Amino acid sequence: MTEGCIRAAVDAIHSTPTKAVVYLSGGASQALGWLMSLPGASNTILEVVVPYSKNSMTQLLGKIPAQFVSNQTAEEMALLAYNRALKLSRPGLPVLGVGFTGSLATTYTKHGDHRFYLSTRTCDRLWTLSVTLLKGLRTREEEDRVSSHFLLKAISDACKVSATFSSELYESEVPDEYERQVDEDEELQQIIDGKLCMKIYDFSGDKDTASERMVILPGSFNPLHDGHLRLSEIASSICENGFPCFEISVINPDKPPLSLAEIKSRVEQFRKTGKTVIISNQPYFYKKAEIFPGSAFVIGADTAVRLINVRIQYRKYYGGSYSQMLEILLGCKRTGCTFLVGGRLVDGVFKVLEDLDIPQELNDMFISIPLEKFRMDISSTEIRKSKNM
Repeated sequence: MTEGCIRAAVDAIHSTPTKAVVYLSGGASQALGWLMSLPGASNTILEVVVPYSKNSMTQLLGKIPAQFVSNQTAEEMALLAYNRALKLSRPGLPVLGVGFTGSLATTYTKHGDHRFYLSTRTCDRLWTLSVTLLKGLRTREEEDRVSSHFLLKAISDACKVSATFSSELYESEVPDEYERQVDEDEELQQIIDGKLCMKIYDFSGDKDTASERMVILPGSFNPLHDGHLRLSEIASSICENGFPCFEISVINPDKPPLSLAEIKSRVEQFRKTGKTVIISNQPYFYKKAEIFPGSAFVIGADTAVRLINVRIQYRKYYGGSYSQMLEILLGCKRTGCTFLVGGRLVDGVFKVLEDLDIPQELNDMFISIPLEKFRMDISSTEIRKSKNM
């Protein structure tokens, strides 16, 4: 690729709304320079990680891989990068995970092939590439440039932009490509299985907001009702410029996981109301805080009580330890998360945040939704009972 072609490809990538996280090791380093040195890099790049040592790669993958340089490792890196991009990006934007691992020319003669593996993951596509280079025909810098061309082309394709591309491979160096589509059912099953952290359904149509802070109302929404919608609206008005979202965890510590049919049925409610809903697999708030850093969670006083004041919860979630409860919730606080608390019935008595005994260390983490702005006495459980659901 000529310098002009490289610049044109990078400019085209940066002009798209796609946000990317790139994990690479053992090559394609020049591509990072191309992507980062031209104006607009922040439009595309959320994060770049280079797990170059074996220990670093092992920590990234959470295991020792069968082979550090392989198709499987590249695919796993891409999936991890995709998960990371989901966490770092604003809902509604397309995200991309890129994984690259290579074994190229170095200061000594290698016994194995000079090769690299590349994978990209989007919401609907998994793509992988493997290339084996002829040994002794290129310098390390030249091999890195070849792999960088392929990495840039892979990102261009994932961003759905065209790029003039010349592989600079010899005739016998034949790339091996594999691609398959990922449908909605597979994505949801990956969430249930813990391989994917979330799937975002953005039905709001609000593409202009620049806010990256989410105002999240978690729940089962079985069914979604007007009280939920009103609560989200009021909470978003309190958090100026916050992006309103609903969130359903497919995992419940006290019940079986939701089925694909149940998930789709509940998502359909949000499609009809034009609201954004996130499907996750994290039922606990300290885990939600990890995947939604900096967010404001909208909860009722009954949930706030369960978080901090009911001793049975200490036994169930905090190992019977008040200090453990503080440590876990302070961990949520360190992620920048807050709780917006609306009034709810607690053991038959209507309570607001001011009625609760919040530990002093957590005071600024809890924000009251004024009673004059919102009061909700109805619940999804009562609606189901009234309809014999």
